Amino acid sequence: MNADPQNTTTVPASDGRPARGAPMATIRSLKAIQLDALRETANIGAGHAATALSQLTGSPILIKVPAISVASIEALPVRFAPDEEPVAAVLLQMLGDLTGRTVLVFPKPTVLRLAELMLRRPVGSSVAFSELETSAIKELGNILSGAYMNALSDFLGMLLLPSPPTLVIDMSTAVLTSAFGEFAADPDAVLCVESEFLITEMNQTLRGFFLMLPDPASLQVMLRALRLA
Repeated sequence: MNADPQNTTTVPASDGRPARGAPMATIRSLKAIQLDALRETANIGAGHAATALSQLTGSPILIKVPAISVASIEALPVRFAPDEEPVAAVLLQMLGDLTGRTVLVFPKPTVLRLAELMLRRPVGSSVAFSELETSAIKELGNILSGAYMNALSDFLGMLLLPSPPTLVIDMSTAVLTSAFGEFAADPDAVLCVESEFLITEMNQTLRGFFLMLPDPASLQVMLRALRLA
């Protein structure tokens, strides 16, 4: 009988390189204590991102992380937006000591409101993704994804670098398929960090989602660095 390639792979050797013959954990095997550690790291990143966005927009913005979970890709679209409503997604490659893909997802009205803040425009003035809105949203993706990656980098003691961002406007299912379809190992689940943007001057709360899927080898490195596996 052939072994399942998703369940059989490598374990670390004494020199830190993988050795053969033992099962590798997937993103679904993250334990509650590991998710708690990652949530605290995400909270630190959110604080840094809030400071950067507040300075950029000239408006007080708070960002908090109410939830972090391992989520089924099939279950995510209904969390992003109602059926048939497009979302905006900023896609980045994760480079350095850990590799994989990150995606920042916002419902269309949310991302246009954030673009207005970054462009310092009145509420409701951005109704489409012009060149200015597109540039602002990519910068938003750089700020948020970079802040989360930097916090994780500091916590793990590893170098993490984001690639230049790509903006995709499409239905949720198409966005997720485009972002994660290339991953062969456990592509049906990702690490999902739900974020809330609190615009204090307007008492307004907006939601977004930061998704991360390390490649299989990088996930093992991350688990070992957490010292919780």
